[in-house]
This record gives sequence, structure tokens and C-alpha cells, in this order.
Amino acid sequence: MIRKSSRLNPLMFKIPHLRWWIIAMIFFASVLNYLDRQTLSILAPTIMKELSLSNEDYASVLNWFLVAYTIAYLFSGRIVDKFGVRASLALFVGWWSIANILTAFARSFTSLGIFRFLLGLGEAGNYTGAPKAVSEWFPPRERGIAIGIYTLGGTIGATIAPVIIVGLASWHSWQAAFVFTGAAGLLWLIPWVWLYRRVDVHPRVTDRERHLVQAGIAEETAAGAVEKSWGRWWQLLGRKEFWCLTIGRMLTDPVWYFFQFWFAKYLYDVRKLDQMALSVTWVIFLAADIGALTGGWFSGRLIRRGVLPANSRLWIMLGCAIVVPMAAMIPQINGLWLVLALGMAAVLAHMAWLINLSALVVDVVPRASLSMTFGIIAAGSSLGGIMMNKAVGIIVTTHSYNPAFYLMVLLHPLAWLLLWQIRRHKTVDSCPASLST
Repeated sequence: MIRKSSRLNPLMFKIPHLRWWIIAMIFFASVLNYLDRQTLSILAPTIMKELSLSNEDYASVLNWFLVAYTIAYLFSGRIVDKFGVRASLALFVGWWSIANILTAFARSFTSLGIFRFLLGLGEAGNYTGAPKAVSEWFPPRERGIAIGIYTLGGTIGATIAPVIIVGLASWHSWQAAFVFTGAAGLLWLIPWVWLYRRVDVHPRVTDRERHLVQAGIAEETAAGAVEKSWGRWWQLLGRKEFWCLTIGRMLTDPVWYFFQFWFAKYLYDVRKLDQMALSVTWVIFLAADIGALTGGWFSGRLIRRGVLPANSRLWIMLGCAIVVPMAAMIPQINGLWLVLALGMAAVLAHMAWLINLSALVVDVVPRASLSMTFGIIAAGSSLGGIMMNKAVGIIVTTHSYNPAFYLMVLLHPLAWLLLWQIRRHKTVDSCPASLST
């Protein structure tokens, strides 16, 4: 009886490919992340009418979210580094899910702003905890595709949000949309807490899974990665790698923000598409999905052929830096579908760039400092987006959309030249042969 009970003990049961189940959980967290943040914007007309909000009030509520989101990037990484991925992501998802549910009880501009501020404080943690999980569970050659998978969750969440949110609101009320999407996050916590442990202590991880990750760590060490912490946050300011990565994201992420927030308006203002015809912009998000998956896959292929992980990201990013500037041709093109094709090419290349830049952070930054550093770098991305919105607003008001497209000629190539300075010089020949298989 003892032997049988031991055999049935769930702690002794091995889950094949557990690392992919874990990244699937983070993928679903990213879907929920975007569902919860999109709920307000999708239901804005109804909520503004019921709460008697002006356009200025609504803009202020959005800014409260963005400010909290940027602030949270600065400290959420430190929480992940201190308490680990399992506890931290449970905290973040639980926090933003409750904040989303509370939004259903907003009765004024002030309460709505407070609840969305709380949402922003929680949601940023998803993107500081996820890279840490990737570093713990995936060898370098698989990190690009793993990051692509959880990033894909965000773009899919943005794509399906209108259908789900409008359906819930039509079925019951706008409040129901916030309650049900928030409750989905609380349900997500159950399998997450059951499933996730550190790979070196997880009772359900297979021997092969453990070997892959240990091999990846050895490969990084042999290739020159330093496993010591980079120290406190202020000590990052003295590191060349930190500034290259931060400025790289600050320069290039505004391209994605532009296509998210301004491209549909450009088609409406300049190309004269009506509100219904703007649904065609779904192809832009489809291109983002493809870029998120293929960018990591291509760099993984290079790593399998013996290229150092950091260098493999940079070579793929070079190709992306050549494609993104094609967006500068959009103002000179007459046909709508060619305009969309150029936009898709730019967004696909940018998303592949972003996946590899995120993987580059995981490759370069020591694991002990990863989440903190990733959070501060991502805060730089948010600041770049805020500055882009302000600049584009001024340019469009005083001139036209054209300069915004023309600037895309420079951003990725300049960032790539900067990031090339942190390439690795040692060869993978120093790695044990058994680790390259």
C-alpha cells in the first residue's frame, strides 16, 4: 500500500515539456492583461455617459493608468527578483484582476481614475516577471520563441477584446464586463500556483527538462555571461549595456505605439476611410502576431548553428532594421492595400525586433538582476511612447502625418548601431560539445 500510494503521489508525477506549459500560462496571463486594459476603452462611450465624464476626464483617467504603469515598471522588477516568479506573478495578476473588478463599482471620475491607477500598478509586473521565468526555464536557443509566445498573448488579447467585452456588456451590463474579465484572472491563479516552481526544486520537472536548463546556464557561462548581480538600481547607470538596451527600446518602441494609437486615425484623416472601414486594420495586428513568433524562431535557428545567443539576436535585428524604414514610403503610396502591406511589413519587422531585443536583455543581464533591469528598461519604452504621442500630436496639428513616417527611416538603424556595441566576442567553441546538441 505504501508503494502504491507513493506511486500515486502527485508530487512524484512528471509533466513532459513542463516549461512549455509554464509559458502557456504566461501567454494566458498576457491575454488577460490586454483584455483588462482594453475593457475601459471599448466601453468608453457608455461609461462616459453614465458617469457624466468629459473627453478631458476620460483622457485623464487613461493618463492615470499610464503613469501607474510606468512607475510600476521601476519597482515590480525588484519584487520579482526578491520574491521569485511564482509569488510575484500571482501577486500582480491577483492585484490587477481585483482592480479590474473594482472598476465595475466606479461611480465618479475620481473613483474610476483610482481603480485604473491600481490596474496600471499591477499590469506592468506581467512583463517583468515573464522574462525571469524564461531565464529560469529555457536554454538560450529557445528563449526567443518563448518570449514571442507570451508577447503574442498581448496582441491576441487586443484582437479578441472587442468581441468578448461587447458581448458581456450586451448580455448584462458594462459592469459585468469588468467583473467577468477580472474573475478570469483570479481563476488563472489556481493552476499557476499549483504548476510553477523554480526548475531546480520543481518536483514535477523531468530529468531532460532539468538538463536542458542546466545546459543553457553552462552555455551562457562558457560564452561569457556573468552570473553575478549588477547591484542596486543606481549601479546600473554606470553600465554601458544598460544604456544601450534602454535607449534601444526608447528609440524603437514608439514605432509600435504609433501603429497602435495613430495609424487608424491616419487612415481616417488622410485616406478617408470611414469608421466601419477601419476594421481593416486587423491585418496590422496579424502581422504583429507573425513577427512575435518568427523573430524568436529565426534567432533560435542561428544559435543552433553555433552563433552566440546575443549575437544571433543582433543579426536578426539587423534584418528588421532594414525592413522597418519601408514605412517611410507610406505617405507617397496611393493604393490602400499597398499602404497596409507596407504597414504590415514594418510592424512584423518591429515585433520581431522587439522579441529579439527582449531576449537580448535576458542573454546579457545576470539572472539575479534581470527583473529589476528589465523593468527599468521597459519604463524607458513607456517614456518613449509618451514622448512620441506628444510629438505626433504636435506634428499632425501643425503640419501632417508625413514627418512621423519619415522618422522611421532612422530609429531602428540608429538603435542597432548602438546595440551592436554589446555583442559578444567569445566563440561558442569554448562551450562543451554536449551543450550544443
